[in-house]
Amino acid sequence: MKDAFGAPQSLLVLGGTSEIALATARRLIALRTRRVWLAGRPSPALEAAAAELRGRGADVRTVDFDALDSASHEAALGKVFAEGDIDVVLMAFGVLGDQARDEEEPMAAVRVAQTNYTGAVSAGLVCAGALQAQGHGSLVVLSSVAGERARRADFIYGSSKAGLDAFAQGLGDALQGTGVHVMVVRPGFVRTRATAGLPEQPLATGPEEVAEAIVTGLRRRSETVWVPGSLRVVMAALRHVPRPLFRRLPV
Repeated sequence: MKDAFGAPQSLLVLGGTSEIALATARRLIALRTRRVWLAGRPSPALEAAAAELRGRGADVRTVDFDALDSASHEAALGKVFAEGDIDVVLMAFGVLGDQARDEEEPMAAVRVAQTNYTGAVSAGLVCAGALQAQGHGSLVVLSSVAGERARRADFIYGSSKAGLDAFAQGLGDALQGTGVHVMVVRPGFVRTRATAGLPEQPLATGPEEVAEAIVTGLRRRSETVWVPGSLRVVMAALRHVPRPLFRRLPV
């Protein structure tokens, strides 16, 4: 449950080494979040992230989680919820893929889709069910503006995010009145390890800016958050650009 100051006391991160997720966890810990679960594949990076957050005063545990192993999600995440209520679940796992390679290797493209969409559907439904059973909580889903309209440059990744976004919106509608809040976060280009070396896009942000938007959105119980906020207007315009012209735009 949230504390007397309205801050969540517990957080579950799916994708425990995500730079955006860890920036968000730091902000929430500073706001009195005291129990954090980091779910991800066992690795030195996951343990280092847990140790860093412990140094900030939180009780941090890790749990083995593989987005591609949907059959294991119910058992893995069930262990977390069995230890006590979770106020916020942050679904932050995903892969960018390599568009050129993935077009040549269909199974590589399938892996992008399975990670970003299929794995998210499985984990999202498991967490939504657990949150609904406890009667409260927020599910935060990291989507992307790439899902708003397919671009030649990254349509495989974009299509997976489009599916995720639609799923999360529908899930939020299905959970209306249950006490569970679903928030879809749509960042633009974010400067992270995953995007290092890629040409920077207009309106680029960093993990800290996305984290700030997430925390603000949680406080306001927003349903959709754009990062930066101006992207909402930009994408509203781009959505209606005729395809022949859209193909030629440097976006």
